[in-house]
Amino acid sequence: MDNKQATLELGTKPIGKLLWQYALPAIIAMTASSLYNIVDSIFIGQVCGPLAISGLTITFPFMNLAAAFGAAVGIGASTFISVKLGQKDYQTAQHILGNTITLNIIIGITFSIFSLLFLDQILEFFGASEATLPFAADYMVVILAGNVFSHMYFGMNALLRAASKPKQAMFATIFTVIMNSILDYIFIFILKWGIAGAAYATILAQIIALCWQIWLFSDQKQLLHFKRGIYYLNKSIVKNILAIGISPFAMNVCACIVVIFINKQLAHYGGDLDIGAYGIANKVAFVFVMFVMGVNQGMQPIAGYNYGAQKLDRMIHVVKLSVLTATLIMTTGWLIGMFLPYYCARLFTTDATLIQLGMKAIRISLLAFPVIGYQMVVTNFFQSIGKIKISIFLSLSRQLLLLIPLLAILPLFLEIDGIWYSMPISDFLSAIIAGWTMIVYMRKFNRMHRESQALANMNK
Repeated sequence: MDNKQATLELGTKPIGKLLWQYALPAIIAMTASSLYNIVDSIFIGQVCGPLAISGLTITFPFMNLAAAFGAAVGIGASTFISVKLGQKDYQTAQHILGNTITLNIIIGITFSIFSLLFLDQILEFFGASEATLPFAADYMVVILAGNVFSHMYFGMNALLRAASKPKQAMFATIFTVIMNSILDYIFIFILKWGIAGAAYATILAQIIALCWQIWLFSDQKQLLHFKRGIYYLNKSIVKNILAIGISPFAMNVCACIVVIFINKQLAHYGGDLDIGAYGIANKVAFVFVMFVMGVNQGMQPIAGYNYGAQKLDRMIHVVKLSVLTATLIMTTGWLIGMFLPYYCARLFTTDATLIQLGMKAIRISLLAFPVIGYQMVVTNFFQSIGKIKISIFLSLSRQLLLLIPLLAILPLFLEIDGIWYSMPISDFLSAIIAGWTMIVYMRKFNRMHRESQALANMNK
């Protein structure tokens, strides 16, 4: 089946089969992608010691910030392309592809130059000490030097999903993780390159995968492919890409701010072990969040295409099915968190005190998990159909509008328990906001669908 036919199937194939077809590769890819930091941490911890692990941890907000810029272009472009493919505007979709390449190069290089100029100051702001700064700097110098390739790799993967190639996007991610693990062993264990070896492994694995992605988009037989004249920046296209991408950008930036704020509050009201407990709870939650993110990635091209094609009944169907799937996933996470917290915490540590703190953190922070899947799907849905202001509002409601004020106020009365309970409370309130917003728009979409059906019947 050619790429054009696969794209057209977004508007004809049964929604359940489509969501399974697109979401399963995304879920596998997201799960594989989450192994990146785990693999690097294992190798670095085994060879380079605990200070190297601390140095690597310091770089995580930095990595998230770089990912925010990548998401602004990659997700913005893939969503925009999905809508244009649904409208059968293939020429504009081609130019979006070319503009995405150019934007990734410009932003990737600019971010690297600025970050390298102020690297030590930035790492110190994130919490690096005299002992951990050399490790963090050694790692980030290599990562930043290859940052433009990382931007290109993640951007191309998003475009592969939008171009009806979810399996290829999955294969690229799995290949990168496997190659990264192999290169980690060679560079760290055999060549003794230390923490910099892990960075070289990451960048080189992405470059190899990027070469394959470029080869896929170089096929002139494909609906979306590289050709002359599509790389010059078009003001309207760039504006639309960045307008859509501002929502995931804001989410990534807010996540960095929230993590820093939580760590500072835990340090003030508790101690190092409480920060470790938060890390454990966060890792447990992250497993299930990644599954839902895979569902969202599968939903995005289907919802975007059918919205662009004005097939609103299919768009509504995929949203409902995605909500049900995400709710089942997060409820499973809730059950594990409530009834098996010891085994979750025990995976990360043998320290009895940290296990007890971790169990408490898991149970409280996952309290509102059954409604979080709904909130995540709704937020991504509005992003998928280009409703940027709504998506941004829903993205920020949990983190900036609710969580940070609760983190500042509740500990004044409940001390450290106030920090833990601020998380499920903000989750629950943000889910209510998302639910109310979705009810309003679902009524609007249903009315629009009835009107289009009536018009179609009149024209028969």
